[in-house]
Amino acid sequence: MCGRYAASKSTDELVEELEIEADHTAEPVRSMLKRPQQPPAGDPDYNVAPSKNARVVLERVPRAAPAGDGISPAGREPVGPDAPPVRQLRLMTWGLVPSWAKDPGVGSRMTNARAETLLDKPAFRKAALARRLIVPADGWYEWQVSPTATDAKGKPRKQPFFMHRRDGDLTALAGLYEFWRDPDRAADDPDAWLTTFTIITGVAEPGLERIHDRQPLVLDRADWAAWLDPDLTGAEAIRQLVAPREPGRFDAYPIGRDVGSSQANGPGLLRPLERTELVGVVDPATGEVIGG
Repeated sequence: MCGRYAASKSTDELVEELEIEADHTAEPVRSMLKRPQQPPAGDPDYNVAPSKNARVVLERVPRAAPAGDGISPAGREPVGPDAPPVRQLRLMTWGLVPSWAKDPGVGSRMTNARAETLLDKPAFRKAALARRLIVPADGWYEWQVSPTATDAKGKPRKQPFFMHRRDGDLTALAGLYEFWRDPDRAADDPDAWLTTFTIITGVAEPGLERIHDRQPLVLDRADWAAWLDPDLTGAEAIRQLVAPREPGRFDAYPIGRDVGSSQANGPGLLRPLERTELVGVVDPATGEVIGG
């Protein structure tokens, strides 16, 4: 699974690195949180959790402009039947809500989508064929269950790890998105529509499986354009894009337990722990149990 990740780049950095044509992150979006999001949606966030509004990248043909305008929201291409897709940076809620859902609460159970069954599940099939996105991240967090150490309640101790690309490139998490119309809100209500996303996961590669048996699907830069292309709708092409990659792309290291609180944030969450701070932790590279 993938239940937390870090996304510390500024919006300006993402616009440049991902060649964004239209930045919509300043536009208001519906929130599923009971309290104001911290850090505010659209700001760098070292502890992105489900239900937060997070920055995502997608490509869509812009909607028709107002009469007499003829210019797309990107401000470049004319709007019409042959208008090209525009690469956009937007805010969406993490936790996919299918268009047919009766209420948005189902999103809490759809933060991840399994690559192996992506095209078989009704909740994900249509989105996999037509509504794909990239979630830009520094890396993701996962918790390793200790084989030897227990906590104060006698349960196996859980050690958080941070995983990131070994080559230092952007960790581009593959995801899907959906639109959900709230039947209880008026058509002109700005919160009538909720746009949500899920992160695709696959079987963890050797080494990382010593931390958790699943990991997010991370796209290499060469696959970004194909994944985002809304004209790529063939099931076989999608299967190839979500197929397992060659192992060895990632590094992982143990971090402090503060990340377990959704209120914790900041670059300090990524501080590697010293070997002397570890208790019953399995080294993902060697399998050695460190600290008893």
